[in-house]
Amino acid sequence: MTELASTNALRATMDAYYRSLADAALRKTAPVAWCTSAGPVELLRALGFAVHFPENHAAMMGAARTASRYLPLAHAQGYSQDICSYLTSDIGAYLAGESPLKAYGLERAPAPDVLVFNTNQCRDVRDWFEWYGRELHVPVVGVHSPRSIDDVTESDIDSVTRQLESLVAPLEQVAGTRLDDARLMAAMRASRDAARLWGTCLGTASARPAPLTFFDGSIHMGPAVVLRGSDDAPAYYRTLLAELEQRVENRVAAVPGETLRLYWDGMPVWGRLRALSTMFAEFHTAVVASTYCNSWAFADLDPAEPWRSVARASLELFIARSEAPKERYIARMVKFYDVDGVIFHDCRTCPNNSNTRYGMPGRITERLGIPTLVLDGDVNDLRCFSDEQARTNIEGFVEQLTDARGATSARGSR
Repeated sequence: MTELASTNALRATMDAYYRSLADAALRKTAPVAWCTSAGPVELLRALGFAVHFPENHAAMMGAARTASRYLPLAHAQGYSQDICSYLTSDIGAYLAGESPLKAYGLERAPAPDVLVFNTNQCRDVRDWFEWYGRELHVPVVGVHSPRSIDDVTESDIDSVTRQLESLVAPLEQVAGTRLDDARLMAAMRASRDAARLWGTCLGTASARPAPLTFFDGSIHMGPAVVLRGSDDAPAYYRTLLAELEQRVENRVAAVPGETLRLYWDGMPVWGRLRALSTMFAEFHTAVVASTYCNSWAFADLDPAEPWRSVARASLELFIARSEAPKERYIARMVKFYDVDGVIFHDCRTCPNNSNTRYGMPGRITERLGIPTLVLDGDVNDLRCFSDEQARTNIEGFVEQLTDARGATSARGSR
């Protein structure tokens, strides 16, 4: 594996974000809002909120493999082991009085002044935020989006637009200021620019060899999630894109000796991100792209039409769509990245971002003639993931793809 030099700039960017969040919470330099990862963060930035993302907080615990300490505490509160392990690890950490943000001076997640959700991802985010609302006596507001959408219609966009507009008054009251159109447009421009740059970064993996993998993307997507609406995000992605384009020009591979190329559908297994990255590299196999990392490439945000373009982007999100548009999207990605196979992660506690349970892998294989592998696991709960089983399955899949490629080459040489 070849580490990106931009990783140092990434650390500096993320460190600055977490320290600004700590300043807001400890020194009261700004009101604090908690927001779901695909929520209306541009509105919150424009109103001067420092924004904390509980999903990012939970992913930090997953990556650090500390989530398992906290899950039982939330289960003891009556939350099922089968619901989102982001939710249960985050609430569990709160109950334990601990946080990975301790490195930035915060003993626990920054105390919120308001909680803002969008159910375009799942219902769990609402239940998650409402738990904190009851616990901390903080207002909870949100957008109730339609889900499993076939074609996004104007009436869908009208509905979400009205809900977004209705958030302004209560959020102005919490922020103690009026919404400034110029600040909203600036936040929208920053989000749009970051999204387009991030999408272009991901697109460089269509080159052979790929200059980055899904595992790199899962780390470098941080600013696209927590710094949407801030100029810090596009600034970082200009740095990253320059390095990736240089890699493409010089044919520098993220996976030296790249032989096979795969596409990943579903959530990362945060506690095994490095282990899986190393394993695929051992097999000279590059997992070049994913639906997950591309979920924050909201390229069509329009500062001139903030409400409707945010509404449209939130509805067109992959996770919010029905099976048919999801299959069409994956088919486009398979072709664009020219992959040899698709891995579907069946994330035990995230059915909303697992596309294995209604026959999609089989339909993708039948439709595209491309092999697929279903990998059992979870985003944060490592009890649902077997290292041995995963290795056996991945090794067998790589052998299958290698044999298929050899047979194709043999036929072509006759």
